[in-house]
Amino acid sequence: MVYKSVVRKTLFRMHGGDAERIHETTLRAMTVLSPAARLVRRKAVGERTVFGVRFPNPVGLAAGLDKNGRALPSWSALGFGFVEVGTVTRHPQPGNPKPRLFRLRDSEAIINRMGFNNEGAAALASRLDRLGPLSVPLGISLGKSKVTPVEEAVEDYRASLRALYRHGDYFAVNISSPNTPGLRSLQDRKALAELLSALNETSAALAGAAASKPLLVKIAPDLTDEAIGELLEVCAVHRVAGLIATNTTLSRDGLAPADQALAGEAGGLSGRPLAERAREVVRFVSRETGGKLPIIGVGGIASVDDAKRMMDAGASLLQLYTGFIYEGPGLVRRIARSLV
Repeated sequence: MVYKSVVRKTLFRMHGGDAERIHETTLRAMTVLSPAARLVRRKAVGERTVFGVRFPNPVGLAAGLDKNGRALPSWSALGFGFVEVGTVTRHPQPGNPKPRLFRLRDSEAIINRMGFNNEGAAALASRLDRLGPLSVPLGISLGKSKVTPVEEAVEDYRASLRALYRHGDYFAVNISSPNTPGLRSLQDRKALAELLSALNETSAALAGAAASKPLLVKIAPDLTDEAIGELLEVCAVHRVAGLIATNTTLSRDGLAPADQALAGEAGGLSGRPLAERAREVVRFVSRETGGKLPIIGVGGIASVDDAKRMMDAGASLLQLYTGFIYEGPGLVRRIARSLV
């Protein structure tokens, strides 16, 4: 493949191999190309409707690659059937100190401790106002600002939802990133119930006479089955439209020997070592909900076979992140065609 033999090799050598600088350079180039990308119109392949939203194909871009929505038209031009921006927070924040992004090549994995670096909800709303309608559905991942105490997290999320409600086709409640102190405690029954109740109330008020937009919860792969079961009970009570499974993991199982030197780096691991656990979580959620709760499966999808196994586990839609970086744009189209 040209991407793996030429493009990826060139990219990975740029800036002395600094993964975050390479990412920023690539994103900047895609932003420049976005006006031309708007002219690209791809046919629907495997079109489906999930939680009331029509997706031209089931392969989406996961949150994290384009936090601030800078290159949105380019993603759909590359074949993605939907795009999730963010994670965005109420307050702009620089994220954690650098270096904070590490590429584990032999494992086809990434460790990141970015810390929700983003320009803030108001800035994203302004950019989306200027951009106008997209050709594919837009998901918006919401997170807690680092400066906001956990006990004040509810209003933090509500403020972001208010700022961005008119733009999102669905909203993902990110309570599972390992890189914001205290965030994962929001997965606990009481905290999650309070948060979802408030977001449902806010969404209903913003929707007016229309139906509220879908609210999804993104969970960690490190939860026990018992903890996931409790979370699902809360989601059912509060009419959550779907689940995103999973976020990055704190586990370092499955790393190649050549990558063990980076195993001690703090942060969440994504990519191929996460694939099996992500499928296990999707399968558990699907079984516990009788297949009635839509699931966006994400984690370690780097091939058509990975995608089919995730769908067989119970996913309704898929998202790519690390697999896209290692395999390139061709992976998006291959998977989409295979799922027709």
